[in-house]
Amino acid sequence: MAQKIQINPNFFEKIAEIRKWVIVILVGLVLFFGYKYFSLKNNTSTVEYDTALIQEQIKNVGKLVVTEGHFSQVLTYKDQNKYFGDLISFDKKALVVINAEVTVGFDLRQVKYDIDVPNKTVTITNIPKEEIKINPDIKYYSVDQSAFNEFTGDDYNKITKIAKDNLAKKIEKSSLKLNAKGRLISELSKILIVTNSMGWKFKYEGEVVNNSIEFQQKFKP
Repeated sequence: MAQKIQINPNFFEKIAEIRKWVIVILVGLVLFFGYKYFSLKNNTSTVEYDTALIQEQIKNVGKLVVTEGHFSQVLTYKDQNKYFGDLISFDKKALVVINAEVTVGFDLRQVKYDIDVPNKTVTITNIPKEEIKINPDIKYYSVDQSAFNEFTGDDYNKITKIAKDNLAKKIEKSSLKLNAKGRLISELSKILIVTNSMGWKFKYEGEVVNNSIEFQQKFKP
């Protein structure tokens, strides 16, 4: 006679309970890894967006920044040819009036930078030196010369050089270069503003720059 097997009524309840917890755990794991996946993807997308935005901003300021000025000067040019121990002299002279248009510029297309994505840092590694262009308009008045000492091309070249050298000294003493640097800082500060707004760091000369005032300090003579 076969033995009858009795099953505890609680057995099926325990199986159902275990299955329920297994399902709950599996759902939890799916939700957890799903969150991690989409969170990581979102963070990556954000960093890529930030990097593209910074590169676009640098591209936007990558242009020629120019400050213009006008300078004038008057000089008297003299030259002598002497013979026989200064007994005979042939002179030439002229009153020279120079009006010059001067530009001081920075070609920001030559700015070099490094974007450190993991550390969210933008570093300006090189800013080009200013370019000074002098375009003099030279006029000659009261020209006096001898048949034995006439004005030549060498004289005109010498006068042009003297005029440019004098103008260069005037430019150094003027506010033209300072104004040009002010425009330079204004343009590069746009990158600083963008990086700060996104929680990135902006570095120049190995140091973190937090605002335009600190950035301006870097350009003081």
